[in-house]
Amino acid sequence: MPAVLLAGTAVAVPAGVWLLWNFDPNVAGNPFVPCIFHALTGYFCIGCGITRALHALVHGDLLRAFGMNPLAMIVLPLVPLMIAYSRGWQPRLLQPLMRWVMEPRLWLVLLPGYWIARNLPWFPFTLMAPG
Repeated sequence: MPAVLLAGTAVAVPAGVWLLWNFDPNVAGNPFVPCIFHALTGYFCIGCGITRALHALVHGDLLRAFGMNPLAMIVLPLVPLMIAYSRGWQPRLLQPLMRWVMEPRLWLVLLPGYWIARNLPWFPFTLMAPG
């Protein structure tokens, strides 16, 4: 099973980077699916802006990527570390950080809190809304 997952990742990641490099999710007619939650409610979900953030990231615009979805840009580098850590790679240097980010209670508070905060109409919460 890990070989299939690795092979799938080896195909999906370059394909995703190619799509994000060649198509701009900010313009009409792009091949990316818009957020259904935002279309139905007018509110931003946790993932709103991720496609545009990844597009900016692929083009080297870190500031714009962060502006589209700050939480995703903070969590993105942690995901491979979290996967490796849960699969047994546990260097002593990363153990304090991993104990903290692998704690389900962190995510049970952080994700709903972020979801609510990014929809509040006041500064500084407006900075969390995709621009």
